[in-house]
Amino acid sequence: MTVAVARPAEPFFLKMEDGQRFCLYHPPAGRCRGAVLYVHPFAEEMNRTRRMAALGARALAASGHAVLQIDLTGCGDSSGDFGDARWALWKADLAAGARWLLERFDGPLRLWGLRLGALLALDYAREARHPVDGLLLWQPVLTGSNHLTQFLRLRLAGAMLAEGEPSASAPGSTQALRNALHEGEVLEIAGYDLHPQLAAALDALEPLDAAAPACPVDWIEAITGSNQGPAPGAARAAAAWQGKGVDLRLHPVACAPFWSTSEITENAAWVEATVLALEARGDGT
Repeated sequence: MTVAVARPAEPFFLKMEDGQRFCLYHPPAGRCRGAVLYVHPFAEEMNRTRRMAALGARALAASGHAVLQIDLTGCGDSSGDFGDARWALWKADLAAGARWLLERFDGPLRLWGLRLGALLALDYAREARHPVDGLLLWQPVLTGSNHLTQFLRLRLAGAMLAEGEPSASAPGSTQALRNALHEGEVLEIAGYDLHPQLAAALDALEPLDAAAPACPVDWIEAITGSNQGPAPGAARAAAAWQGKGVDLRLHPVACAPFWSTSEITENAAWVEATVLALEARGDGT
């Protein structure tokens, strides 16, 4: 792996019509080999993965990539609250971040998505008005609908402790919460206000195996041990993409699920696999 010293990251606010987006730019060490736009995960997973995302961004910058981390609408230090977040607004944020990079660098532009951010990167790449030369996916979510269901379950945790587990038809079930969203109710979940439009967008997303991209993909996937393979869902999605001719390189890494652990988790092998994956692509894809 390339050994270099990354320059200090540069924070700034990217002006938008409806406010501003907080960005952290990591300048490339030496000659720029390409630009990378980071797409963070959903809700609390964004906070749990900040450390690994920072390590990844620094390592990619040290290997010669210009990396831009952007807090999407209603997230982090950007304008708005989480209740203001919409899928279309998030894609507009990515367009603004990509434009910022393309105005400064001529090399290939890749999108780097983590968890739900991977599905957002895939959805954005499908309709982007500029070339997307590659995707770097960290532990992509398999379906938006299941990810939403897992998020809704957080709302039930307190009630389950106080009243016992609700039945599938009880007012406290995930289906009941979905019904409330369909009726236009904004739900407070684990400190986040979830708008019905954002929930509907997550439910409508294509599953990962059907979202085959047109560009090359490097996919970093957690495994439980060095002799283990990817989980069945990830293996099926990868096989489906390869069957459709996607230039996919799957990189399994033994790693704890840093996106869900209660303590901040680091994994040097994960970051190293990420850098090596892009170095293997060279200055192109």
